[in-house]
Amino acid sequence: MDLQPRAACPCGRTTAKGKAVAYTDCCGRFVEHFDTTPAPDAEQLMRSRYSAFVLENAAYLLATWHSSQRPAELDFEAGAKWLGLQVKDFKTTGASTAEVEFVARYRAAGRAVRLHERSRFVCEANRWFYVDGDQF
Repeated sequence: MDLQPRAACPCGRTTAKGKAVAYTDCCGRFVEHFDTTPAPDAEQLMRSRYSAFVLENAAYLLATWHSSQRPAELDFEAGAKWLGLQVKDFKTTGASTAEVEFVARYRAAGRAVRLHERSRFVCEANRWFYVDGDQF
């Protein structure tokens, strides 16, 4: 899936006035430029990983997965339509660790799926990585 340059970011971030933030101004700067522009915190990394799932960008997802938990490859559910993201909580848990609780919704094979997870992240060499999570 390709987005138009000024399309709303899949992560659903809005301005203080409720206007959708463009992908290029939000997650796109991290997803499209991972080598030079890492996400500044765990929440933004989680949002950009959601956007990468929507865009089926396996390279970004694998690059931002901590090496201790990273799968060898990543497959996407055929025909999945992502419906939205809600960040419920974001907290720093240590000098280089954080957690983000979120709900992501999508539809696959005619059924609605609600993924509710508390994800753990670690920062190494000024880059945040997804480690793992607990689903509710």
